[in-house]
Amino acid sequence: MKKLFFFLVVLATVSCSTSKKIVSTPVKEDVTPVKVVATAVKDASGNLIGIATKESFLQEPYNEWFNPNYEYYSLNEDVIDKLKPLLKEVTIKAFMGTWCGDSQEQTPAFYKILDNTDFNYSNLELVTVDRSKTTPDNLQESFNIIRVPTFIFYKEGKEIGRFVEYPRESVEEDILKIVSGEPYKHSYED
Repeated sequence: MKKLFFFLVVLATVSCSTSKKIVSTPVKEDVTPVKVVATAVKDASGNLIGIATKESFLQEPYNEWFNPNYEYYSLNEDVIDKLKPLLKEVTIKAFMGTWCGDSQEQTPAFYKILDNTDFNYSNLELVTVDRSKTTPDNLQESFNIIRVPTFIFYKEGKEIGRFVEYPRESVEEDILKIVSGEPYKHSYED
């Protein structure tokens, strides 16, 4: 049993992802919008752990990857226009790692999309996790977070879909499929 546990810990710390199969089994239903206050703190490695806001990533050293990736991301304005009314009906629970290259790329794009759709940020809670995809307060517990970033979308308290690690088309097109009710499978679903 100890060997199995050790193997799982090593596997989880190797990178943002190592396997291509995920089973999405959301079990947490309480996603009531609240005013989000950043509580994330730097761990011994300098990574943010806890609840973060966009402002958290505008500070050094995170702004070194956040700002250029935010500016570089090119939006599809037609998709943004379609997203605006649909995002008013959703809440989002997001998980990312400041140590993870995929999170460093997709999280700024995610914020740029939300900024351009006039998203109500009280409907977003973003949790920064360590390399084991955990937090000291177990904020990830019951959300089945295997890869980061993971953006989970809820409507009326029920999960309607999740974006995992990287887009199939583009970040905003994948989000549009999720919130519009179109068939969508994240990057690790067959």
